[in-house]
Amino acid sequence: MSEPTIHIEVFTVSSFATNMYVVSSSGEALVVDPACQTACEQDRLLRYLMNAGLTVKAIVATHGHLDHLWGAAWMTDRWHLPVLMDEADIPMAEAMQMQYNMWGLTEQPQPFPLAPLTAERLTECGAKVLAMPQLIRTPGHTRGSVCLYWQEEEILLSGDTLFRNGYGRTDLPGGDTAALIDSLRRLFALPSATRVFPGHGEPTTIGEE
Repeated sequence: MSEPTIHIEVFTVSSFATNMYVVSSSGEALVVDPACQTACEQDRLLRYLMNAGLTVKAIVATHGHLDHLWGAAWMTDRWHLPVLMDEADIPMAEAMQMQYNMWGLTEQPQPFPLAPLTAERLTECGAKVLAMPQLIRTPGHTRGSVCLYWQEEEILLSGDTLFRNGYGRTDLPGGDTAALIDSLRRLFALPSATRVFPGHGEPTTIGEE
């Protein structure tokens, strides 16, 4: 494999220990799963972007669960960008109060702009780092779960579809065990050396899983 042209920085944030990723190349950054929940976590992200000289070009969510969107309102307001998400999960993200109620949270969720996630939409953002990934739709954990795959780099951001020694739960609204099994089969067809960066927990590889 050639030397990587993108850099992956992980921030494990929030009370749910969600992995938020900054994928960067040539001064441009893609934030995947805007999960920073506290001012301290937000400041840490800002310091990293500033020190690395990065400009945020797009914000992507791998699915619509609240723990992957804690920082969405703050982030979209700061960079004047919508959160890009598979269309099937947009209704779930728009019903954030329902998710808060389900988890017994008393806070009032703040609205944020959303837009459908498509390859064309990423291309329109005009960033080299965004033109490289393939979108792999992986329903099962939710109807609109997606993974981002950089084929040349052999890197997969798997959201909550695939974990190290595990996979996403299907007992939440939108979950479908049969669909998840089909999605995992598609991921396991990727090269075994592919590095997997999941929505929670430590990295792994396709070969290990």
